[in-house]
Amino acid sequence: MQKITPFLWFDDQAEDAVKFYTSIFKDSKTGRILRYGEEAAKVSATGRPVGSVLTIEFEIEGQKFVALNGGPQFQFNESVSFVVNCETQKEVDYYWEKLSAGGGQESACGWLKDKFGVSWQVTPAVLIDMLHDKDAAKAERVMHAMLQMQKIDIEKLKQAAKEK
Repeated sequence: MQKITPFLWFDDQAEDAVKFYTSIFKDSKTGRILRYGEEAAKVSATGRPVGSVLTIEFEIEGQKFVALNGGPQFQFNESVSFVVNCETQKEVDYYWEKLSAGGGQESACGWLKDKFGVSWQVTPAVLIDMLHDKDAAKAERVMHAMLQMQKIDIEKLKQAAKEK
């Protein structure tokens, strides 16, 4: 059993969100589904019908999650996000396109919100390495370049690192 599991509160889109995420990430799967019984339906703040989805367990790249249909009282915000570590520009482009599809919102510095309001950082590993470079001036040039981007462009970061 995983010691800590991210638990995502949705209004009533947990099942759609799980289908969306498991369609994007190759190594993913849907697990057990718990449905509202009479007792849970009685106490739900928004009157969930008996038999509707309460929680869905799912896994992405070995990380287990639980999605809950809990009602509209809580919304996602940028204070919590998930980082997708990428090795290539092709991978960055893939996750950026898929996660922002269908009404997602692109933001700055590799951040985006998906159509459910969950924040993601699509981050090439090379960016993190360049930001930790021992040459502080190089790291600053890379930081400056990144701050101008929405989706991260690895070649532009490499160019910034080489400038003098």
